[in-house]
Amino acid sequence: MDATPVDIAIEDTAPTDSGGRALHLSLLPVNGDVRTAGVHATNGHHNGHAFSRYPADTRTTGVTVSVIIPALNEQHNIGWVLERMPSTVDEVILVDGYSTDRTVEIARAMRPDIVVVGQASRGKGEALRAGFQAATSDVIVMIDADGSMDPGEIHRYVTPLMNGYDLVKGSRFLDGGGSTDLTPIRRFGSKAFVHMTNALFFVRFTDLCYGFCSFRRECLNGLALTAQGFEIETEIAVHAAKAQLRIAEVPSMERERRSGVSKLHAFRDGRRVLRTLVRERLSSRNRPVVDPISERALSDWRAAAETT
Repeated sequence: MDATPVDIAIEDTAPTDSGGRALHLSLLPVNGDVRTAGVHATNGHHNGHAFSRYPADTRTTGVTVSVIIPALNEQHNIGWVLERMPSTVDEVILVDGYSTDRTVEIARAMRPDIVVVGQASRGKGEALRAGFQAATSDVIVMIDADGSMDPGEIHRYVTPLMNGYDLVKGSRFLDGGGSTDLTPIRRFGSKAFVHMTNALFFVRFTDLCYGFCSFRRECLNGLALTAQGFEIETEIAVHAAKAQLRIAEVPSMERERRSGVSKLHAFRDGRRVLRTLVRERLSSRNRPVVDPISERALSDWRAAAETT
């Protein structure tokens, strides 16, 4: 991969801050090619910008970065993900979803400084929210443990946050992105949910149900996340739009999981996404968080308290 950063060519429609100064969005090209990013203003308008090459340091200086990895029985994949983690990442948090294999053992062997967090109940949303609460860095990046997302793309999710944006979404449908994992049913569902979201919330997303995402940690309270399952990705995008955060989309390549069977079920999780969209459209405020706590979590907490 070409390691030369690129900057957006500032046009008359380029985003500006409250003082009227133009904001630059830096990204790396894919395979050396110049690409396009989607930029979402708080008024829902979409601006396309062409990239021009710009020499700069590839390190994400100025901010600290936490990467959250929810994992459930990913012993054959977690090593691949961790060994490709960029050196610019300051903190890696593995949220273990009650794995019965060697996922945690392998993760600790691969990265001794990894932070392992348990979750109070099952579900990807619960796992991510537990990881978000444990994160200590300025920037939070979420990535899957199955090897379908390349940690080498993390710079794409951090750089916009250093240049005026609050949240960055990966898109498989922008120029430079793609997927070798989408089945025809999942592709149809993804497109349908994107069109529905754009119509209901007056935004112009190109992708919705994709778990590669980043945001400033200071925005966590404003996102007010409550989702338990895979609909967490939809909730993040919709709550960010309703909170009028500055949102950017960047191209991302999704590949098939390296090993094992996906935990996502197209129809079941699709219904959860649909319910989330309908609820959020009808609701003018976010719901309070009410978490079901499992007996295992209570036991773990009690044991931890007794050892301190």
